[in-house]
Amino acid sequence: MRQRSTTLPRSLYAALRKEAPHSIQLNMQEPCTTIASYNIHKCVGTDGRFDPARTARVIAEIDPDIIAIQEADERLGDRQGLLDLAALKRETGLVPLHAADGGRSHGWHGNLILARSGAVVDVEPVRLPGLEPRGALIVDLELKGVSMRVIAAHLGLLRRSRSQQTAALLGATQTVLRPTVLLGDFNEWRVQTRSSLLSLLPHFGPVHAVLPSFPSRLPLLALDRILARPPQLIASLAVHKTPLSRVASDHLPVVAQLNLASLRHGSGAALRVGEGALAPAGKPW
Repeated sequence: MRQRSTTLPRSLYAALRKEAPHSIQLNMQEPCTTIASYNIHKCVGTDGRFDPARTARVIAEIDPDIIAIQEADERLGDRQGLLDLAALKRETGLVPLHAADGGRSHGWHGNLILARSGAVVDVEPVRLPGLEPRGALIVDLELKGVSMRVIAAHLGLLRRSRSQQTAALLGATQTVLRPTVLLGDFNEWRVQTRSSLLSLLPHFGPVHAVLPSFPSRLPLLALDRILARPPQLIASLAVHKTPLSRVASDHLPVVAQLNLASLRHGSGAALRVGEGALAPAGKPW
């Protein structure tokens, strides 16, 4: 019998009937690394409360090796960072991979990547095209013996802008041979021919692995995604749905288990973990 492909009406219907999956097993290889994406909604929960400590508790629940956070800063004014990064480091061991240039921001256009271990080779903040101010962080790092790239992004609300932004991110990876994980809030709810993510095929996947993450109280739309090149790097995907995560933000975190074992090789020159951020080896940030 021919298997029906996922469509937006089918995924919405399944979510409304509480039949939408919370996890997807993609291969049977043993995972060794947890990576997550979480739009924290500026630490404002579905109850209207601003509570950064609650957001931090959700991150601790996930227990990631790497996590990409969106809306980590205020949107206007001096774009002040909203998390207590020192407390988060004490509680989880996670530190930023990028230090914002001046000001009080934590991220780049609200994007923040935290990691518990590893060595940073390079960090590149990228301005993305489109009508809204949007950006991405590209981090090259050594993690558990693997040289890899992590790209965290928060794409725009307009489909045309998202198409331009995915093309820009794809262009940034074309000359890079190392394994790459692309993750964030992509604001794309379409899952077939009109999806702005289809331009990522055949380079990244699994584009059609749909796990509803928004809104957190009754997830209907798969706005938050984790993709990889090669796609088999991702062993499984899941939505982190707990009583705390359902109230802490209007998005649920998405979590992927990565299998890095088959990709391990020697590491080169890198930057080591410093105080509060990953910094040049032997030097303070």
